[in-house]
Amino acid sequence: MEKRMETGEHTYQRFQNKILVIDDDPEMRLAMHVRLKANNYTVVFAVDGVSGIAQARYQRPDVILLDLGIPVGDGYIVLERLQANDKLACIPVIVVSGRDRGVNRDLSLKAGARIFLQKPVRNSDLLLAIDHVLGVKPPPPAPVVYDVGEAHRTVVLDGLAPRNLFKRVA
Repeated sequence: MEKRMETGEHTYQRFQNKILVIDDDPEMRLAMHVRLKANNYTVVFAVDGVSGIAQARYQRPDVILLDLGIPVGDGYIVLERLQANDKLACIPVIVVSGRDRGVNRDLSLKAGARIFLQKPVRNSDLLLAIDHVLGVKPPPPAPVVYDVGEAHRTVVLDGLAPRNLFKRVA
């Protein structure tokens, strides 16, 4: 199954990938489910470390979103066990945690996570991280044109600040 994502004049295809969310917070699981389903992902859940590893073995997800503060084996133990299993070590893990970013980011990456995101995470950051670990490369965004009068326009490229490119409008 695929979904066409509209970005201005460009269209690209996002195939339906399976994402395992390992988080004990029911509100976070619901929020992730809504966000990911809206972007055409299949979502499966685990509420603790043991069930997270079991779901990874059974479901073979394309990406794992992992909270560090889960019961029955914290996120670091899950990362360690995933990395120790040849069949699971290739699944990219994105840590999504409310723990202190400074220390936990470095520890997570050393333990095998590909990306660390600090809660609360913006939807756009989450989707970019998932696309990144899946190797999805959306096309560059279409230029946004703002009218600044009858005779001139400013073009914004790549979502950056206006480059003050003025053109006469005929």
